[in-house]
Amino acid sequence: MTTIEDDGGAVARWVAARAFAPGEVDCAITVMLKILDGKCRMAPEEKRVMALLYAATRALPAQRFGAAAHALIAEGCEREDEAFRLMIYERRVLAESMLSRPVMKAFKARIRREGLFDLPVAA
Repeated sequence: MTTIEDDGGAVARWVAARAFAPGEVDCAITVMLKILDGKCRMAPEEKRVMALLYAATRALPAQRFGAAAHALIAEGCEREDEAFRLMIYERRVLAESMLSRPVMKAFKARIRREGLFDLPVAA
């Protein structure tokens, strides 16, 4: 089971101090799908921070993805069976195809530049 709770709220405060464009929310959703499908190559600490980023941005408006993606992610956090993971994988590949590489690269560069991975987040 994947947990996306930030006990200290550091990521939530970080998000609240910034404006996120709907396309960036789509990026956070897509990264969370990649974490859940098991294909994400980030370090475990970075995966945790990205899951917390998703949790802190899920109420913000997205450009392409909405309630269905959030429902899939919520279910994916509870389920660990391979068939469901494959379904998440397929949705993630579709999501990635809907985002341009420059948008995703800019999103990742921004969160690194603005110190998301420097926050004190409990394991």
